[in-house]
Amino acid sequence: MSSTNQSIPVLVAGALGRMGSEVIRAINSTKDCQLIGAIDNQKEKEGQDIGSLLGLGPLDVFLSSDFEGSLCAASQSVSRDGSKNGAVLVDFTHPKVAYKHARTSIAYGVHPVIGTTGITADQLDDLSKFAEKASLGSAIIPNFSVGMVLLQQAAAAASRFYEFAELTEMHHNKKADAPSGTCIKTAELMENQRSAFNKSLVDEEESLKGSRGGSRPSGLKLHSVRLPGLVAHQKVMFGSNGETYELAHTTIDRSAYMPGVLLVVKKIRSYKKLIYGLEEIL
Repeated sequence: MSSTNQSIPVLVAGALGRMGSEVIRAINSTKDCQLIGAIDNQKEKEGQDIGSLLGLGPLDVFLSSDFEGSLCAASQSVSRDGSKNGAVLVDFTHPKVAYKHARTSIAYGVHPVIGTTGITADQLDDLSKFAEKASLGSAIIPNFSVGMVLLQQAAAAASRFYEFAELTEMHHNKKADAPSGTCIKTAELMENQRSAFNKSLVDEEESLKGSRGGSRPSGLKLHSVRLPGLVAHQKVMFGSNGETYELAHTTIDRSAYMPGVLLVVKKIRSYKKLIYGLEEIL
C-alpha cells in the first residue's frame, strides 16, 4: 500500500457504487494519483481485487468493508513513506454515514473529500471547527460539476434583481436524501444576496400536503423529483412582472463530475481548513 513521492495516495469509499466506481476509473487513469484503498459494505466481495471487480484488470488493491481500518492503514503507509501530506479519502457512500466518515478521516490525518450529500448545517459547522483544529485540508462538495458551479453563481447574481424564485432538482430514484445537497447549496448562495423571497400575495391552501414544495426560512421553495432514468438535473426559475428567467443544468453521465473530483483531490492537501463547495477551490 505504499505510494510514490510524486503520486497522491487515494482511498475511495463506496467503491462499488455508481460514483465510487467512476472515481476509481478516473484515479487509475491519472498519473499523479495512486489508488491505495477501496472501501465498500458489500462483504461478500471483500478481499477481491477492485480492478478486477470493475473490469479494469488487477490493480493490487483489495476491497475492504473496514472503513476505520482502511484509514489507519493508509495513515501508517503515508507516514512510512515520509510524506508530509496525508492520503486523500474520496467518499460517495450514504447520508447516514457521511458526517461520521468525514470526522473519522480527519481524526486519522486523512484528507476527506466528501461528495455524499445530506450533511446538516450543524454537522458542517462541527467539521469546519474540527478540520481547522487539526490543520487538515478537508472538503464537502455537494456537486463536482463546473457547469453547476456556473449555474449557482448565475442564480446568486440574479437573486439581487428577482424577489420571486423556486428551485427544482431531479435525480434517479435511488438517491436517499431530498432535497439534494446541490439544491441546498444553491439556495444558500442565493440567500447570501437576498434574505427574503416569495412574499405571500394570497392565503395558499394545499389540498395535497407538500404540493408547493418545501419552504426555507427565506421563503425559497425547493422541489424534488425522483425517477428512474434520471441522473442529476437542476432548474432555478425566477419570476417578475411580464417575464420569467430560467437557469438549468443537466448531467448526462457521471463522468462529468470527474474533472472536479480530481481537481479537489490534487488541491485539498495544500489547505488547512474545511472547504465547502467546488467554487471555493476553483
